[in-house]
Amino acid sequence: GFAMVAVVGGTLGIAAGYSPATMRLLRPLITVLLGVPPIAWIVLAMIWFGGGDATVRTVIVISALPVVFVGASEGIVKRDAALDMMARSFGAGAIKRFATIGLRQATTTLLPAFALALGTAFKVAVMAELLANAGGIGGALATARMNLDITQALAWVLIAVTALITIEYGLIQPLRGEIERWRRAQQPWGVKR
Repeated sequence: GFAMVAVVGGTLGIAAGYSPATMRLLRPLITVLLGVPPIAWIVLAMIWFGGGDATVRTVIVISALPVVFVGASEGIVKRDAALDMMARSFGAGAIKRFATIGLRQATTTLLPAFALALGTAFKVAVMAELLANAGGIGGALATARMNLDITQALAWVLIAVTALITIEYGLIQPLRGEIERWRRAQQPWGVKR
C-alpha cells in the first residue's frame, strides 16, 4: 500500500505542481480526503471489499496518498524557477532539468511527506487489520485482546514499531541522504559519507 502511495501520490503531485489549474481543482478533494478520519474509511472499505487485504490496502491509499500528493506538489510549486531557466539556457532538456533540478528541490517537502505517509500507513494498516480480521499484526492484536494477553499485545506493538523504524531508517533516510547530498555540501563541514 505504501509503495502504491509513494508512486501514485508522488507522480500525481509532481504533475499537479506543474499545473496551477489542477492544483486549484484538486485542493478541495484533498482537504476532504484528509478530513475524513481513517476509522470511517476502514468501515467504508469493509462494506465495499469485505474483511480482506483489499480493505487494508484501500485504507492505506486513501489515508496516506493525500499527504504524499501535497508534499510532491508543494515541492514543485516552491522550486527555484531561476535554476530551471539557467539550466535551459545551458541547453538542458526538460527531462534533465526535472531530474537534476526540479525533483531534487521537490524532495524538501516530498521526503518528509513520505515519512509521514509511512507512519500513517502503518497505523491505519494495523487498525484496519484489527477491525476487519484481515490477519497481520492487527489480527494478532485482536487475538491478544480476546485473550486479555497484555504481554502478547505489547510484543506485537513493539514488532510494528520496529518494522516502522527499520523501514524509515533503512530505506527513507538513506534515500534522503543520497538525494540531499547537495544540501549537506553547502554546510561548513561539507559532505560526510
